[in-house]
Amino acid sequence: MGNKRPASGKGDQKKKKFKVSSGFLDPGTSGIYATCSRRKERQAAQELGLLFEEKLQEVYGDQLKELEKANNEDGDGIKEDDVEEELSIEDQIKQELSEMKASANPVSKDDKKKELLHFIDLNCECVVFCKTRKPIIPEEFVQNIMDELLDPNNMVKRTRYVQKLTPITNSCSATMEQILKLAEKTIAPHFHSEETEKEGFKFAIEVTRRNFNTIPKMDIINNLVSFVCENGKYKHKVDLKNYDKLILVECFKNNVGISVVNGEYNKSYKKYNVQQIYEAKLKKEEEEEEDKKEKVEKLEESNGEINSEN
Repeated sequence: MGNKRPASGKGDQKKKKFKVSSGFLDPGTSGIYATCSRRKERQAAQELGLLFEEKLQEVYGDQLKELEKANNEDGDGIKEDDVEEELSIEDQIKQELSEMKASANPVSKDDKKKELLHFIDLNCECVVFCKTRKPIIPEEFVQNIMDELLDPNNMVKRTRYVQKLTPITNSCSATMEQILKLAEKTIAPHFHSEETEKEGFKFAIEVTRRNFNTIPKMDIINNLVSFVCENGKYKHKVDLKNYDKLILVECFKNNVGISVVNGEYNKSYKKYNVQQIYEAKLKKEEEEEEDKKEKVEKLEESNGEINSEN
């Protein structure tokens, strides 16, 4: 009897380990990775969900209204009476059944909005992923969030467990052939133009790999450098410190995502690290308070000396 209980426990552990099939990202997925405190993945997703929903209205409010208007117009295009006249009795019964099912599971406007932002369980420690759909452009969306966080007048800390955000414009299967095809969509618009043939950018490539050993890191970097420069056709140069543009490559299991961010990513944006941006603002605020105190103390000392002389 004593030997059976540990075996049962091990069986439960195995079930938990292999229970999730959603820990994969399909090719063509765009979205935002977020790192977070260990074992706080669910709380981090909840925090980001609230932040993203609020920011979604602020950044894409007009486009969302247009989409909603277009959907309403599509739904109102045909009158129900006209459809019923054309349908046979059998088709009418089928339609009534489908309408009953729809009424039993209504889709609210909020549910439609959530489809634009959908969190996928990666079953990966310290990482969450939010899948995005049009009109959201992940790198634009994240930069808007970072700009708000950088505002020195905004000292409200919106997240507790979230650390770093990383946008991916699009993704593909983990083969070099597919990565280079993806580069045509995500990297070429930033680097391949008539202007960049004359004067190029300084750029760098940052590769992050999680549960990924399909392609060596340096193979990805070397192939993307060759793609960007096109054997000297474009005047771009690799500069790991003072780059104008940074190519982010996120590798997770059998999925590779790519996006391009500007040179401030590693400077004022703190590599899109929410925690570090807030801590830097807090430190600056404390330093300013200390400066004010010192000035007040010096002023009081000087006033005291003047009064004593008088």
